[in-house]
Amino acid sequence: MILQIFFWCYVLIINIVGFGIMGADKKRAIRGAFRISERSLFLTALLGGSLGCILGMEHFRHKTKHWYFRYGMRAIFLLETAGVLFLFWRFPPAP
Repeated sequence: MILQIFFWCYVLIINIVGFGIMGADKKRAIRGAFRISERSLFLTALLGGSLGCILGMEHFRHKTKHWYFRYGMRAIFLLETAGVLFLFWRFPPAP
């Protein structure tokens, strides 16, 4: 039970971070300031924040013209979703 709470808190926090760094990078792009690397954006998505990154991309209209972001973030999201579904199928939550 505690592990499930920890897992969902982690997922929530990493997705908020993903959304936030998309917004921060967009602001930096507008100002011409030092940017957040694309590697860091993808790493955040790979660590579980793909939904937040996708929502941030759409909300801030950032990186939407780059095909590897448009399709890559969604591919990561699908893989993460499949992984979570597999884990819940293989190890169902205790009642």
